Amino acid sequence: MKINRLLAIVVMLLNREKISASELAEKFEVSVRTIYRDIEAINLAGIPIVSQIGNNGGFYIIDNYKINHQLLTLEDMISIIEALKNMNKFLDNKNVEMAIEKVKNIVPKEKKEVFDLHFEQMCIDTLPWGFKKCEEENLKYKIIYDAVDNKNCIAFDYRNSKGEYNWRQVEPLTLVFKGFSWYLFSFCKLKNDYRFFKLSRMENLTVLHEKINENRISYKEYINISESEQVPTRVVLKFSERVRYRIDDCFDKDEIKFQEDGSVIVDTYLLEDDWIYSMILSYGECVEVLEPNHIREIIKDKCKKINDIYSNMT
Repeated sequence: MKINRLLAIVVMLLNREKISASELAEKFEVSVRTIYRDIEAINLAGIPIVSQIGNNGGFYIIDNYKINHQLLTLEDMISIIEALKNMNKFLDNKNVEMAIEKVKNIVPKEKKEVFDLHFEQMCIDTLPWGFKKCEEENLKYKIIYDAVDNKNCIAFDYRNSKGEYNWRQVEPLTLVFKGFSWYLFSFCKLKNDYRFFKLSRMENLTVLHEKINENRISYKEYINISESEQVPTRVVLKFSERVRYRIDDCFDKDEIKFQEDGSVIVDTYLLEDDWIYSMILSYGECVEVLEPNHIREIIKDKCKKINDIYSNMT
């Protein structure tokens, strides 16, 4: 689209001292004549671009305007690239790769060394240790990503937490990466309500011709409504000193109290669901639920079932 090219040209000129018409034409795969028309359109929009002729000629924005209207700082560019790289670890999207290269290309020459050094000194990786991408899962991400983008409904067999399969037809609204897993926020036709579906539990995925209802609420709106309706439960946990390193990562400092015997008491508020039970059980024998009593009984029952499994082994 022309408007995208015009914006890209402005961003490049703000971050470069001078750019020739031929360089711009090659970059955007258009003719030099088209670039001159683009520059004229940008000038008419009120952005003062100067054209310098000769062997060392090119286009540039006058310095005073550039100083006052800088769109992206070096930190902005680094943040954009980090976000795009992390997203593309799952999607392998060519458009995302192109976007990364475009942002890299607008880094001013005098800041290029600092820019490159940043990625040697710091790496943001949202994937868990030992994570290996599965081609089948990658394909699933891409299919759903395209369905969301094109506003197409999808259908699939879904395995619930009990291992049961149900056929679902949904309106895909937003892909959500949370807790090292991808989820699809969507409107479920079967339940006639908004639901989250974990991508790893989807099978036999099909994209339908039916389009989504444009009047559905957004993911952010749904979260705001849900959080206002849900009441967190006060949970008090006693941890062994052996798992202190995990406690520091999972809870706020003002929720943690260290005891003289080395144990740790955590007094926190959590939304109660299956995640809480899994989280508590993940600490094994190094945690005890002190409050509330009903969660203590739930964990006790789950531990008994685990014990029964191993007691029956020969």
